[in-house]
Amino acid sequence: MSSTSPASAVFEYFPNLSDRQRAQFEQLDALYHDWNAKINVISRKDIDNLYPHHVLHSLGIAKVINFRPGTRVMDVGTGGGFPGIPLAILFPEVQFYLVDSIGKKIKVASAVAEAIGLENVEAVHRNVIEEKGKFDFVVSRAVMDFSELVKLVQKNIHREQRNALPNGIICLKGGDLGHELQPFKRKSETWNLSDFFKDEFFETKKVAYVAI
Repeated sequence: MSSTSPASAVFEYFPNLSDRQRAQFEQLDALYHDWNAKINVISRKDIDNLYPHHVLHSLGIAKVINFRPGTRVMDVGTGGGFPGIPLAILFPEVQFYLVDSIGKKIKVASAVAEAIGLENVEAVHRNVIEEKGKFDFVVSRAVMDFSELVKLVQKNIHREQRNALPNGIICLKGGDLGHELQPFKRKSETWNLSDFFKDEFFETKKVAYVAI
């Protein structure tokens, strides 16, 4: 496939994708540009960095856990579908439940998932406080402080384990997380995304995990 593909940033780090997955990742470019012109889910100046700053960033979670088939994952504050949609492309046998309290953002996430034929995604306009479903993991991109997120979603974490990492919350965060993770010291772990991706955007970016 041509290296001029905007999705080549993804293919470089995830070389074992099927033709279908490669096509789905490539389709995101036109879809998000089109939707973003109507409903602003990615800042206007950042839409041209869709793949490194949004798609690849979302896939950082896949560098620390390989979700097993049948796993259920809730993406809280998904916005236009990050990290849920890139992860759903990568893990077609995992169920992703995308939640956001802003209806027009869920409209975008839902439309993108449908356009690329993702059958493992459900996008719901809801405040997570009202969510009663049970999931193996909650994922999120820096929507709030860990302590607040834990209070909101610990009710949604399933007791039954099916993955190498115990069930819990996995967030994409930036900067120094020492203070934020202090209350969870014994059951938290962080990984630097700069260990996996060489773009300078990732120098301060981390994946943070708290077992529930």
